[in-house]
Amino acid sequence: MLFLNKLLPLFVLPIGWVAALLLLAAWKKQRWPLFAALVVLYLASMPLVGERLLRGVESKYPAVAVADAGPADAIVVLGGLIGPRVEPGFIPNFRDTGERFDGGVTLLQAGRAGYLVFTGAGMDWQGTTATEGDELRRLAIARGAAPEKVLVTGHVANTADEAAAIAAMMKTRGWRRIILVTTSWHMRRAMQQFRNASIDCVPFPVDFRSDRTRGLDVLDFVPRGEAWMQTETALREIYGYWFYRLVR
Repeated sequence: MLFLNKLLPLFVLPIGWVAALLLLAAWKKQRWPLFAALVVLYLASMPLVGERLLRGVESKYPAVAVADAGPADAIVVLGGLIGPRVEPGFIPNFRDTGERFDGGVTLLQAGRAGYLVFTGAGMDWQGTTATEGDELRRLAIARGAAPEKVLVTGHVANTADEAAAIAAMMKTRGWRRIILVTTSWHMRRAMQQFRNASIDCVPFPVDFRSDRTRGLDVLDFVPRGEAWMQTETALREIYGYWFYRLVR
């Protein structure tokens, strides 16, 4: 399962295609695989391609106003937020998914649910057994959240684990509905996992990356590293969605 879920996408994403074509060119001593690799590299690096693929992934769940979210029993913020460790007293390092934390705390402070839940994803910090959820709980309390209102699940490794952990917590506490907070491009796959776990959840996507108001520009045809990342992110999410749909 780990191979299919984590490693196989490397072979179906543009980086995998380019590597395979370059190896084929070296093995067969032919030029057409090299040309094909350049075409894939160019297309995957075009803002025209990357932004539109990401827009398609994000379009399933549009942004929601804070006042329109819920009400629910709890707000669940999915993991993958914390970056490198910092010393006490310094501003924490968040990954580019850090808006999930702000979204969850904002919803709690707005009274959209009675509890805020972080998931117990592992961290790469040396010398600590604390989970990401433990650190996020500390930060949320520092932002003014009541300690008794901020909870953390047990250890989780992926979105499916998060859904299972939340389902168990809901059963124990008698909760019936949650607000699910995650990055916009991840929401479709996250909702799939939580619904597979029979969880009634309200989507609250944050951190939209595509700009629907921007028209086509000549620079959309100029390769950029950011566009490459958008292409890979969108394709990875599409693969993940269909993988879990087929193996369920």
